[in-house]
Amino acid sequence: MVLRFDVLIIGSGLAGQAAALRLAATRRVALISKRTLEDSASSWAQGGIAAVLDNRDSIEAHIRDTITAGADLNDRRATRFVIENGRRAVDWLIDQGVPFTRDEGGYHLAREGGHSARRVIHVADATGLAVQTTLTGKVRQQPNISIFENHIAIDLITGAKLGLGDQRCYGAYVLDSGSGEVLTIGASNTLIAAGGAGKVYLYTTNPDTSTGDGIAMAWRAGCRVANMEFIQFHPTCLYHPQAKSFLISEAVRGEGGRLLLPDGSRFMPWHDARGELAPRDVVARAIDFEMKKRGLDCVYLDISHKPAAFLAEHFPNILARCLDLGIDITRAPIPVVPAAHYTCGGVVSDLHARTNIAGLYVAGEASCTGLHGANRLASNSLLECLVFAEAAATDILRQPAGDLPSLPEWDASRVSDPDEEIVIAHNWDELRRFMWDYVGIVRTTKRLQRAQNRIRLLNREIDDFYSHFRVSHDLIELRNLVVTAELIVRCALRRHESRGLHFSRNYPQTLPRATNTVIRRRAPGDRAP
Repeated sequence: MVLRFDVLIIGSGLAGQAAALRLAATRRVALISKRTLEDSASSWAQGGIAAVLDNRDSIEAHIRDTITAGADLNDRRATRFVIENGRRAVDWLIDQGVPFTRDEGGYHLAREGGHSARRVIHVADATGLAVQTTLTGKVRQQPNISIFENHIAIDLITGAKLGLGDQRCYGAYVLDSGSGEVLTIGASNTLIAAGGAGKVYLYTTNPDTSTGDGIAMAWRAGCRVANMEFIQFHPTCLYHPQAKSFLISEAVRGEGGRLLLPDGSRFMPWHDARGELAPRDVVARAIDFEMKKRGLDCVYLDISHKPAAFLAEHFPNILARCLDLGIDITRAPIPVVPAAHYTCGGVVSDLHARTNIAGLYVAGEASCTGLHGANRLASNSLLECLVFAEAAATDILRQPAGDLPSLPEWDASRVSDPDEEIVIAHNWDELRRFMWDYVGIVRTTKRLQRAQNRIRLLNREIDDFYSHFRVSHDLIELRNLVVTAELIVRCALRRHESRGLHFSRNYPQTLPRATNTVIRRRAPGDRAP
């Protein structure tokens, strides 16, 4: 089946939905969601949105904090662009009806690690869910937005693949996970808003949908990719056998939470003068160090010195989830471990969210805008989604309507149904385990090379499987995860220093000059972003 739209949006998190709403008045939009509109990494975001909303704060202070956290690798123009547009982005959400938490002076602003001021606007400890719920209600009411839930994009359709002289993007092939049918969706402009790649690691705070789909598809199409070595490990994921990927928000430490060893002693002051308010990379490495040094399964985050009413008001979801597991955070510390959390690198884009392929945009965690540098400052991610969703929509609305070439349907005539699904499950498990062991918080060249060798073997197996059998949801995700893992390792091997989230025992020093790690596949007719 061949369908045609003005705009194709791959991914239904905050970036995808915000862009769709800004386009829907005058454009026919196809919105692809791997599961449902309510199920995305954006909806899991607890902390909030960082923006300068208080007269005691300033744009320059927010920029300074972002660059400090990013280890000076941040693109200055992109950082200023995002932060200067922060208030407008928040105002747009308020206009949509997002019920941000209030206090006596207006909206309550939290302070999180790495921030020099209170500037994180939030909805208790479930900001992402509140934002996503609000926007999803709006999206479902828009007649110009066609929603494709339980669909997963397979690959982008480009001029090069069609045998044309250009390298423009004309849409994508998309699998209906329910029926197994592959749709050909053509569009004059395509936005990748497919999120990050946390599921490439064994332990992650991300939902199961975070399999690097957008980054992998863009790479195969010929996009430049940068800084994939910078994977943020959130310091405090709940450690409990029944708790899958449950995050203990940065805001808990921002409100006075203390990290403790099993004997009750603090350890963060030994590692950094900022203590628990140090940036995430510092805190994650400190926890990793203490756990390995002492043979610990976890450390503890204690906020029990705060009044129970305060905790119930500010962290109702964390309080309830922990109580379900027998942990009363008003009386006892929370067992925590680091877990893969955020992909700071991604597909290279400019201030209009454009990639180096005409007609192809990227926004959100799949992108590398230059805002995050070598480490994302807490609560800058949802802000980036909003600002670049608007930037993409604005640029798309400026483009004249273009004619689409004839698009071929997906050819499944030479493949058969897979006979051994266990191959996919085994390769998935193997990949995530060696990425955790060899490409984790602390790295060595030898470990990276071991990971690279295993990735090459997996690539060959998966390519063979992909060539001979019908595509499935799991196979598409595994194919994308292996590509993403390869990009992470390639970038990590190229960085001969330790900076931000990338710490190498072979290169423990930070070089005087901060440079990006940019890699690309050669493709005819592409243009500089």
